[in-house]
Amino acid sequence: MTAQSTSYDYIPLLIQFVVAGGFVVFTLFLTHILSPRIKSKNKENNFECGIESEGNARFPVSIRYFMTAILFVLFDVEVIFFYPYAVNFYELKLEGLLAVILFVSFFLIGFFYVYKKGALEWEK
Repeated sequence: MTAQSTSYDYIPLLIQFVVAGGFVVFTLFLTHILSPRIKSKNKENNFECGIESEGNARFPVSIRYFMTAILFVLFDVEVIFFYPYAVNFYELKLEGLLAVILFVSFFLIGFFYVYKKGALEWEK
């Protein structure tokens, strides 16, 4: 005997969407009503950690900072993909090992490319 899906099976899901959407709308409406509307120069100033702001916030940042951040994320995500392999190490056998070697080789090729381009050097 197979279980048939009817539209009644989706009522709890619909209720959950309505409650979640209603909560968002209610919260946005309530914060709009209750929030103070005082405009002042002091209120609109930037403030961070109790330190007075000085100078322009739009100063140029070295591209090396962004390259390092992107490379960190790239290689960090690579480590995440090792977890399923480590969990299923015995079941994957030689085929899994070859897949991981191919996966690591692609990242090593990318790493050597980035290294040759000088993206990891801070000062030139």
